[in-house]
Amino acid sequence: MMDFNDFFSVIESGPLAPYASAFKDVLARHWDASSHGNAQTWSRQLTELPDITTDISNLRSGTLTIGSESELLLATPLPSAVKERFRNQLMQFRPWRKGPISLFGQFIDTEWRSDWKWDRILPHIQPLKARTVLDVGCGNGYHCFRMRGEGAKFVLGVDPTRLFLMQFQIMKKYLPQEPVFLLPLKGEQLPRPLSVFDTVFSLGVLYHRKSPLEHLEELRDCLVPGGELVLESLVVPANETTTLVPEDRYAQMRNVWNIPNPSVLEDWLKKAGFVNTRIVNINQTSPQEQRATDWMVFQSLRDFLDPDDVSKTVEGYPAPCRAILVAEKPCTTGTIKAQTTQQSRSPA
Repeated sequence: MMDFNDFFSVIESGPLAPYASAFKDVLARHWDASSHGNAQTWSRQLTELPDITTDISNLRSGTLTIGSESELLLATPLPSAVKERFRNQLMQFRPWRKGPISLFGQFIDTEWRSDWKWDRILPHIQPLKARTVLDVGCGNGYHCFRMRGEGAKFVLGVDPTRLFLMQFQIMKKYLPQEPVFLLPLKGEQLPRPLSVFDTVFSLGVLYHRKSPLEHLEELRDCLVPGGELVLESLVVPANETTTLVPEDRYAQMRNVWNIPNPSVLEDWLKKAGFVNTRIVNINQTSPQEQRATDWMVFQSLRDFLDPDDVSKTVEGYPAPCRAILVAEKPCTTGTIKAQTTQQSRSPA
């Protein structure tokens, strides 16, 4: 049973120390270790993974690499049997969506080429070295480990999906020394204000929130003054409607509430009190970046596009396109108040 004691031990002496009791309260209210039907099975499978100590990892490579194949083979006199069993154990945690990942030579070909997204982000952000980082909606933590690979001092990911937590725990089992943690929470469940993070990431979350401005304000309240927000979201083309509000599903996804065009998204950031906002990348999602694999056998992007016109979804909306924006929290709260006052006086 997960108690998150490693997280609380690490934050005792850091900037999150004053919030320890608040985190414990939030977890007590929102985390039920037995709520998922597969919880006991996953927990048992996690404990049955081979115990291997490794100091070999590469958190900067596109394929997040933990351990080497030779270490796994040396753990038993029957290496091929152990190798096959290890693969079968990892398969029990499908679908694997964010990666790719290599665990002791076992390549996990995830649905998303998340390394492509990271390559689009990295040139445009403040160096992460020695920074305290938050990743909201982090999935299985692939990007959290990549952030640590860039020198982040401490990385906290939050995501409520139980399976993603299990996948993270698999990686963390073999990297216990890394100050990277995942709590099974939604971003809106974090204590507020939590102004301790130098960099906050929100990648692929905004359009799942009914109130995008609320989400942006929550992210702002997690940053130190002068801290940096890295935001990635679905957008519609600039020449399309200012904001798309899907009638039902979008690309077969539920809970897609608002998809703005890039300029509207930038305006939302300003309204939420951010400064120095800029659009740094716009990219059409391709079936090469998001696709079904042996590790994610369900439908993927190609199934969600109109087979006769791949520029549209099966519902007839513009096909998925994603923008990356970078912004900063003002160095003083007075700047936020001044901006809010000015906006409230602006004509509708």
